[in-house]
Amino acid sequence: MRLVERDVELAALRDMLRRAARGHGGVTVISGGIGSGKTELLDAARELATESGFLALRATGSWAERHSPGSVLGQLPRYAGALADGSDVLARALRRVGSMRSDADGGAFERWPLDPATTAALYQFSTELVRISEQAPVLLCVDDIQFADALSLHWILQFVRVLRTSSIALVVAECTLSDSVHPHLHAELLRHPNYRRLNPGNLSPDGVTEVLAHHTDAARAAALGAACHRVSGGNPLLVRALVEDQRHSTTLSGAAPELVVGDGYADTVLSCLHRGRAPALQLAQVLAVLDEPDPGTQLPAHLLEQEEAVVEQCATALEEAGLIADGRLRHPVARAAALRNLSVHARRDLHRRAAHVLYKDGASAVRIAPHLLGAEHDLESWAPSILREAAERYLTGNRPADARACLDAALTASPDDGERVALKAQLAGTAWVLNPSISARHLDDLAAALRDGRLPDRHALMLAKHLLWHGRFEEAVEAIERMGERGDPDPSNAAEIRATRELLSSTYPPLVHSAVLAVPSASGPAPARGADDDARIRAAAALTQVLSCGPSAAAADDAEAAMRVLRLGKNTQEWIMCAVAALQFADRFDAAASWCDHWLAEARARNVPLWEAEFSSMRAGILLRQGDPETARRLSEAALAKVSAKSWGVCLGGPLANLVQAATETGDFAAAQEYLDVPVLDGMFSTRFGLYFLHARGRYHLETGRPYAALDDFSACAELMRGWGFDQPALVPWRSESARAHLALSDRDRAHRLVREELSLLGPDRTRARGITLRVLAATGDPTDRVGWLTRAAEILQGSGDRLQAAGALADLGRAHRETGRPSRARPALEMAARLAEQCGAKPLAVTVAAELAQIGRHGAPITGDSAERAAAVGRLSGAERRVAALAAHGHTNREIAERLCITVSTVEQHLTRVFRKIGVRARRELPAEIVFDMAD
Repeated sequence: MRLVERDVELAALRDMLRRAARGHGGVTVISGGIGSGKTELLDAARELATESGFLALRATGSWAERHSPGSVLGQLPRYAGALADGSDVLARALRRVGSMRSDADGGAFERWPLDPATTAALYQFSTELVRISEQAPVLLCVDDIQFADALSLHWILQFVRVLRTSSIALVVAECTLSDSVHPHLHAELLRHPNYRRLNPGNLSPDGVTEVLAHHTDAARAAALGAACHRVSGGNPLLVRALVEDQRHSTTLSGAAPELVVGDGYADTVLSCLHRGRAPALQLAQVLAVLDEPDPGTQLPAHLLEQEEAVVEQCATALEEAGLIADGRLRHPVARAAALRNLSVHARRDLHRRAAHVLYKDGASAVRIAPHLLGAEHDLESWAPSILREAAERYLTGNRPADARACLDAALTASPDDGERVALKAQLAGTAWVLNPSISARHLDDLAAALRDGRLPDRHALMLAKHLLWHGRFEEAVEAIERMGERGDPDPSNAAEIRATRELLSSTYPPLVHSAVLAVPSASGPAPARGADDDARIRAAAALTQVLSCGPSAAAADDAEAAMRVLRLGKNTQEWIMCAVAALQFADRFDAAASWCDHWLAEARARNVPLWEAEFSSMRAGILLRQGDPETARRLSEAALAKVSAKSWGVCLGGPLANLVQAATETGDFAAAQEYLDVPVLDGMFSTRFGLYFLHARGRYHLETGRPYAALDDFSACAELMRGWGFDQPALVPWRSESARAHLALSDRDRAHRLVREELSLLGPDRTRARGITLRVLAATGDPTDRVGWLTRAAEILQGSGDRLQAAGALADLGRAHRETGRPSRARPALEMAARLAEQCGAKPLAVTVAAELAQIGRHGAPITGDSAERAAAVGRLSGAERRVAALAAHGHTNREIAERLCITVSTVEQHLTRVFRKIGVRARRELPAEIVFDMAD
């Protein structure tokens, strides 16, 4: 038998056997927790004894037979085939004592003397063992002696006295997790001159790794050793259970090694607990219910109604057995195992009593709250206040889910109507950052409480923002008006109202027309810096400035200055988003991205789903302006995965717009249509996010050949932006987008006027919006000026950092060079456009650029003859016309084309009619090869 880290114990057993063989019998007690390897050492002692010529006898105590007289002694003959006479003697003795009664604690033989016949029989058996030992040394092994019956213990007590001058060795094993053995036996053993006590401790981390190495490869054993020791405490029995769990694991072999803690471990933990003393099992259950580090012994003693010394002994035994560490069970699976047989009622009762004791002892709210939550019902009158305090602590500690649970329980337990209103307000605000839909259930009650004057003022603004989120604008305005009517003299409330009004003016612009919500115009004189001019006001005012007057360095600087002061929290998050948006619309993309990444990381660290989702969506919007639609799409999908679409309220336009635009630019029109089919609230179009959605949907319509539908969306943008005073191309360039739609309808004059109007709004700064406008101007203006406009557009867009728009401008510039007979200049521009389009994942643009390159010779020479004419004709097709023509040339029917491009069959027919007219063909089979090349690419 191979034992790990048991060399000292084995050496002691060998020495004991050597002495016994020389006539100096001895006694060894192996003491340890359950699973510590006591039985293995007994087996090792028997093997060593047998190899040395000993007669080895073994018996094992049993809980079930602890009151059966002679139950341990009766096992010895099974191992003593050579003791025929001795066996008969023992059998007669056992028959003699079998009829004797034993009281519940097994102490009958302690209080009443044995009758002479039984005493003589036991003495005769002892004499027979001594006689045999003169022929061959004898080893007696008794396992689990703590469960030995009183008669057997009586015989052992008498027999120990003759060991010192005999060739007999006695080895007994006792479990420290169980009841102590007979005290007289311990006293007698200690008096023996050849007594020794062995305490096989738990295995070290290296020892655990060595055990694992016997069952798996060395690399995996080394990787799992530390974790296995941490979970098992080095208890050999638990280690073996974990080995079995690894064998039955379904973890892929190629995956990084990870310790599996499964049913084998759980069953072994439960077995260990049930084999020990009853108070030890109860203590483990109490510790599982408390589930806190180092609760001491006073609280468990109260709950167990036991003496503190008893609890302390049990705790020591559990720790020695590797079941607990620092006052708690080592693993959640162990905790679940300990509670497996504890009824729900008993568990709730333990929690209720624990809460009561902790409250009386003045423990902190966060220590009491878990037990109030575990009790669930019948909470005492002081419970709601404790739960509210714990919720506040949890919020401070970035644990909103725990805070919400506390407030929910407090609301259930509180009988006071006024307190319930305040709790509902706190609960709505806390649940909001987890999932806005959760808080919606309380809005009706809170709105009614506000109208009745029962809602505290500090919650009114929060209620207003939540009502706005869910599109309940009239009730939101009423909430803020009531705040204004009360004329609260508190300066902090006044600052809160002003900051909220500034925030709402940039996010919910229609509310600006309400007199009570009116804020100083961003175009007017800036408010004086004062005590009430906090960073939130500066952040929201910076965004309002950009939306009203266009990009400005001052507004961007104010936004960054505000964020350097602000810290992410429930009273700052929305204003921080305003500051990031101000940088985004001011073309400070690098700064906006850096700040957004910072806040996104903070939101993840704070474990607040709504904040993480909102900053993910905002980062996606920045990426779209940087020309990275693929990453933008992934982030927007992550935002909707973190907070479902129905929970976004009127702000759903943000992530949906990102997804539609990203899918459109990468050519995934089917996905874009699916995003557009997501239901939205009508109130969304009364927010800034509604503009993003209309713009993205218009872009989709334009790219899929529906210019009239696109014009409807861009016109809606125009109406809203003009009405709100936000008519700035940096927000949504609706004029240049409308101009593209008019170009698709061959209305060049109207397109040209719109672009010129947009240029006049932009001014001379080299902004991204100006680059986009110049690109469209080149398509609407005099062809002789096209190269110049496009050259400037490409330079500006490359400088702004928008790779996708820059790729489009370079593609247009290459086409313009080719059409004006300068193919040698066209190729470099087109090749750069192709590289950028590929980096951006913009498949439609990549196909268009590939078609342009195909119309130029290998070294920049133009294709001549009929091919040149066809190539030029293909170059005049719009993107939507080119896609339809390519699919038609590939053999697809009109219905198949309509399904693939998510357009109607009628639209396909209209596109093909224009394609045939522009190229000069009358049937599909005559479509030029260049279009087929587009599809193959």
